[in-house]
Amino acid sequence: MISYLGEDVIISNDILEIKSATHIILPGVGAFGPAMEKIKDKIPLSDLEKTVFNGKPFLGICIGMHALVEKSFEHGEYDGLGWIPGTVELLEVKNQPLPHIGWNNVTLKKKSDLFNDFEDINDFYFVHSYVVKTEQEYILTETKYETIFVSSIRKDNIYGVQYHPEKSQKAGMLFLKNFLKFI
Repeated sequence: MISYLGEDVIISNDILEIKSATHIILPGVGAFGPAMEKIKDKIPLSDLEKTVFNGKPFLGICIGMHALVEKSFEHGEYDGLGWIPGTVELLEVKNQPLPHIGWNNVTLKKKSDLFNDFEDINDFYFVHSYVVKTEQEYILTETKYETIFVSSIRKDNIYGVQYHPEKSQKAGMLFLKNFLKFI
């Protein structure tokens, strides 16, 4: 999707390439524990933190969002990056199937430039069973799937989304276009 928007994309674990990038995106599919193992094995976290904490726009997608918080309870207990207070827990549903797969609306809870020009566009594509639980001050959007859950978060230049903007057609394209405007 980033390439489709006309931007250059480099897929890399190399810290020098990460440092020189204009934006960092941490995508994710799978389970929290193995994802965090790979992140810790492939990227020097202290260098990544310095780069991100110096203001480089960072976006975590799905498990990339989950990695941003302190702890996950997905199939055990695992430490996250701890950049945003919170936990990852099973989505509480009684009458809906898990995983939550498909299109769903997001409700804006806090103004953000990520959602400029959205007007009636608010359908995003989700594939997940676990969700982030965090303090109100970090919540950008919420979504209802029997119960209400956090669908995007922000702390300073660090953003996380539960949905997959790269699979979300017009809404995802506009969302990523807005993210790429951050400098």
